[in-house]
Amino acid sequence: MNAILKSDIDKNFGKILRKFRLNSGLTQEQLSEKLGISLKYISRIENGNNGVKTQTLIKYMNILGINPIILYKEFIENKEILEEIELYEKINILFNKNKVFISSIIDLLNKS
Repeated sequence: MNAILKSDIDKNFGKILRKFRLNSGLTQEQLSEKLGISLKYISRIENGNNGVKTQTLIKYMNILGINPIILYKEFIENKEILEEIELYEKINILFNKNKVFISSIIDLLNKS
């Protein structure tokens, strides 16, 4: 397993958090109000210059709809977990109607 540096994690999280903020149409200022943190802290997080506290990360995920898989995917090397992530991503692309159908198939398979 390759060594994972905290700075690499910070940069990856910052890139993802910025992308989701922009996709949500929020400015850093609007997000800082929703998160209850300073604008400067958000800027430092998004630029990868600062780590993000767990509590703040959870708030980010809830406000912006970020799945934890997305945050950690780049650092996963375990083949089985990567296959699960790939399956999740395929399912996530489906329209909601199809997700219900896939979910019912999974439920049926688990019953047998």
